[in-house]
Amino acid sequence: MTQKKKPSDKKNTFKKKSDFKKITVIIAVVLIGAFLIFNNFVKSPEKEMEFYTFTKEGELIFSDSLGNTKAKIDLEIADDEYQRQLGLMNRKEMTENQGMLFIFPRQDYLSFWMRNTFLSLDMIFVDENKTIVTIHKNTLILSDTSYPSTKPAKYVVEVLAGFTDKHNIQVGDKIDWMGMKLGNK
Repeated sequence: MTQKKKPSDKKNTFKKKSDFKKITVIIAVVLIGAFLIFNNFVKSPEKEMEFYTFTKEGELIFSDSLGNTKAKIDLEIADDEYQRQLGLMNRKEMTENQGMLFIFPRQDYLSFWMRNTFLSLDMIFVDENKTIVTIHKNTLILSDTSYPSTKPAKYVVEVLAGFTDKHNIQVGDKIDWMGMKLGNK
């Protein structure tokens, strides 16, 4: 003998399926909403960064100790606290004949890092007589590694990695600049 389902059993089964669909839709809406909110409030570092481009503010010449020119580059100047801290961070490109000259108020032991710097650099530390005292080659991008001067320096020149090898720039060589007005940008 077969038993027939009571009409109330069909309603309960239907109601359970209907409730399951409603709960599934609510969960989906909540998850999509949470994703959209999270995506708008939590941004990747690249989304938040303002990327900078090179601005020529002068020219710099590298020469040997006898005054023979080895190389010449276009310069961007970092001569105040904000510009020195920003440096070449958040740059996506720079050409081989471009660099940044950091000018400090007094000679001291200096140290740089590569946080938020996307380009590998050669860092050239220079004393108040414009003589190169330290060179760090091929720095590690996006790093907090410290690159210190081995002697007191007043200036630092940053150029693309490989520049010092290509132009045979060495400790004891000289720098000089022209065509720029310091502190009046």
